[in-house]
Amino acid sequence: MSDILSKKEIEHLIHKGFVRLDNSFSKEIADAALDILWNHLPCDRSNPSTWIEPVIRLGMYTNEPFVNSVNTPKLHNAFDQLIGKYKWIPCRNVGTFPVRFPSDQQPNDTGKHVDASFPGNDPNNYFEWRVNVKSKGRALLMLILYSDVSENDAPTVIYEGSHIDVARLLSKEGDLGLSFMELAGKLEELPKRKEVFATGKAGTVYLCHPLLVHSAQPHRGSTPKFMAQPTLLLRGELSISGSGVRHSPLEMAIRLGLD
Repeated sequence: MSDILSKKEIEHLIHKGFVRLDNSFSKEIADAALDILWNHLPCDRSNPSTWIEPVIRLGMYTNEPFVNSVNTPKLHNAFDQLIGKYKWIPCRNVGTFPVRFPSDQQPNDTGKHVDASFPGNDPNNYFEWRVNVKSKGRALLMLILYSDVSENDAPTVIYEGSHIDVARLLSKEGDLGLSFMELAGKLEELPKRKEVFATGKAGTVYLCHPLLVHSAQPHRGSTPKFMAQPTLLLRGELSISGSGVRHSPLEMAIRLGLD
């Protein structure tokens, strides 16, 4: 198939840190995924009075609708363009689901952060997981919408271009990088960046640079939000040095932050 991403879209990933792909998978796939998720929620789909928590986290999902949603020809083509052929590992699950409900309660997970990509001293403690300037292990963060998400429906906040600031920060930390919490503690010191809301119809996927700063927010709408945020794993290691090397768009984006 011909390339999915235009030159302009690739440049947007490099300089802004993300690219949005509409209609990445069908409504039928999204609906099948929602049926599974609702069956696992401790509340009634048709009775909003039972939606008493601002966010409920569901476990790892490997069911067919989920795997199919992240392995469409459109997405695989985009991965090849951004990372390089044979340099990424197809997703076999979509991770955990933070299902967000309309609520007056403030959720406790709305802080700015960058997702960590490799374990620290305690692999069972995610707050000790680490991230380095080469984004060891992680090719992309994906924000996958299984429900329609408007600006009122707790869309993820993307801080446009923040991956450049994070790359600059991590370039001074060597291969060990920083832990999730160490890096989170430094994000408020970075330059202020434009906020973009990850909205769209079910089937929309945001392909985000792995060093991009993002955050959750409260749900002020009327319909629960279903979004997965799986990692696209790297098959090897990124190359971010050398002037004579042909770098992928992902690598080029990191190099923007190197002094």
